[in-house]
Amino acid sequence: MKIYGDIKSGNCYKIKLLTSFLDTPHEWVALDIMKGETRTQEFLQKTSSGKIPLLELEDGRCLSESNAILNYLAHGSDFLPQDPFTLAKVQQWQFFEQYSHEPYIAVARYINVYLGMPEYRKNEYENLQEGGNKALSIMEQRLQQTPFLAGGKISTADISLYGYTHVADEGGFDLNKYSAIQAWVKRVQATPGYTGMN
Repeated sequence: MKIYGDIKSGNCYKIKLLTSFLDTPHEWVALDIMKGETRTQEFLQKTSSGKIPLLELEDGRCLSESNAILNYLAHGSDFLPQDPFTLAKVQQWQFFEQYSHEPYIAVARYINVYLGMPEYRKNEYENLQEGGNKALSIMEQRLQQTPFLAGGKISTADISLYGYTHVADEGGFDLNKYSAIQAWVKRVQATPGYTGMN
């Protein structure tokens, strides 16, 4: 299988992280969104959205959206619970990541890291701080109660949220205010097979 992505992107990195945990054989195809490499005709034939990450199976079928890819790759492993309620909890956190976390933390990081904080986006960057800290506070409350987001062991919920949370400081968010998140980051990093964002 092939995975198309940009390792600096949290959404792409979380796929790389899961494949490392699972030791999943794959070919990583690096694409640079800033150079328009996801807008080529060849790539758009694989996914009309032109978004990465993209998973291409050996039979040519393609799957987009990072959390869908995570759950597909984790199917049958310990990273995706079998119990219906626990599975729904994983999905609950993944929806939270896409709607309440990523739009603030990932976008603030994008403005700073990818764009270099252009003057015309400074107000937007500052306005993202409140929403991002609210998301981190919700995670902090949960992680004060359980070691991982969906309960007692790591799952794709944690991988989904780890992608951008562990580099949230690059978007202006001070993780020193969140001791439970910091402890959780260390637990994720201590999981066998862990690989960093590089």
